[in-house]
Amino acid sequence: ADFDVKKKRKVAEIYQALNKDPIDVAALRRMAISEGGLLTDEIRCKVWPKLLSVNTDDLPPLPGKELREESKDYQQVLLDVRRSLRRFPPGMPDDQREVLQEELIDIILHVLKRNPQLHYYQGYHDIVVTFLLVVGDRLATALVEKLSTHHLRDFMDPTMDNTKHILNYLMPIIGRLNPEVHDFMQSAEVGTIFALSWLITWFGHVLSDFRHVVRLYDFFLACHPLMPIYFAAVIVLHREQEVLDCECDMASVHHLLSQIPQDLPYESLISKAGDLFVQFPPSELTKEAAQAAQAERTAASTFKDFELASVQQRPDTVLRQRFRERLRGEERLRGEERTKSILTKPRTNRFVRLAVMGLTVALGAAALAVVKSALEWAPKFELQIFP
Repeated sequence: ADFDVKKKRKVAEIYQALNKDPIDVAALRRMAISEGGLLTDEIRCKVWPKLLSVNTDDLPPLPGKELREESKDYQQVLLDVRRSLRRFPPGMPDDQREVLQEELIDIILHVLKRNPQLHYYQGYHDIVVTFLLVVGDRLATALVEKLSTHHLRDFMDPTMDNTKHILNYLMPIIGRLNPEVHDFMQSAEVGTIFALSWLITWFGHVLSDFRHVVRLYDFFLACHPLMPIYFAAVIVLHREQEVLDCECDMASVHHLLSQIPQDLPYESLISKAGDLFVQFPPSELTKEAAQAAQAERTAASTFKDFELASVQQRPDTVLRQRFRERLRGEERLRGEERTKSILTKPRTNRFVRLAVMGLTVALGAAALAVVKSALEWAPKFELQIFP
């Protein structure tokens, strides 16, 4: 009974904000962030455009099919959309889903055509399908276009440099709140790639319950573009004990963190992420994030070795050969003692880390994302960011 009363009161407050002249966007943001978010898709259809400052009286016409012939991205978009079955409600009739998938392709190609400075990335369709399912194709086209030129802009550069920079905010946030977890993850050299698909799909790809996805979209649309990385940090911190109980090596910690729990206390985590943003705003973390980019070489900067491993029949053999060559170089430069040190501490050696990446199923998609980025989307590799 209490819940129903609170829900009715919140609905009334939302419509009151919508009916003001001018519309009370600040109140709508508070409603989107506060417990329960915007409550229904009917309300989202009215509020999401206001949060993105989209004029619903002047929507673009629906795109035509000729875009498919002209677009360089069509084949990749088609492949990704075909793999998006689980993003549609279970039990949806096949013919209805197929119509929506066609609309999904058209929306993506339309936005890219109108904004040639934007570059498609795998995972973008996970965001677009969320808008399509909530608000329909025509309004989704306008909202996604505005979102793509603002909140998602960094993900749509020709390279992933800016995306990796945003990921570099993750560890400073964790370190401010829980130095023990931060130091453990640093010791394991796990990096931040486990959170890549979270960030670039606004968690749409990794959460199975659509209610949780749209609740997060309410939150993110009402907040600063970096809020998803704060939410990623609170997920890691929520799993503090699991992380600290894990084997302190890259593969184990990556495997644990990349398997996101589906029963998270979303309202509590949203509240904590908002508090963290206020307590440690991005401006305070910029220096640490920049330092992280200059820190010890990561898998992202050693893609040549990973590329070599990924195109061979026996990647383990290739890596051992490269590892031996590295050892010979170290021996020449620093002598026998340095060589013994490397042999006794293989976890800290970049080639061993890459071997783990190449041969551990847990890394799969994230590792390929790094390679794809580093190769500047080279057409000779048919790599997929997501399975």
